[in-house]
Amino acid sequence: MNFQVTVLKILVSYPDGFAVMADLKRDMAILATSGREWTVRTKRLAARVPNLDIFSQRLVERENGGWKITAKGRTVLEFMEARPGADKPMETVRTEKVDAPLPRLPQPTERARWRRARLERRREARERARANAS
Repeated sequence: MNFQVTVLKILVSYPDGFAVMADLKRDMAILATSGREWTVRTKRLAARVPNLDIFSQRLVERENGGWKITAKGRTVLEFMEARPGADKPMETVRTEKVDAPLPRLPQPTERARWRRARLERRREARERARANAS
């Protein structure tokens, strides 16, 4: 579990981004024991900001017996949570108008004839296999 990412995620969930130490410790314990998914998720988020240091980068401030996430901390967390490439506009592909006629779809009677022929070939193949087996 990435401690610093977890702290950011916990703080952002509190009103005004502030939590006292007892609440932080309780929430950390819950997340630490919640399973492998949380660990994988925090590692993935931390990989987006490899040199993350919540205190020296002023993403979190110590205040009155607790910690508070700063505006910069919220921005960094949003960046970590953004899907890669989400900030790039999607490219649109131009389509050229082609006047070529579309191929004719088989009509129901033709499809039925093809199906009957296919079933007949299968039946004949089974009969040949039975005859060869005897």
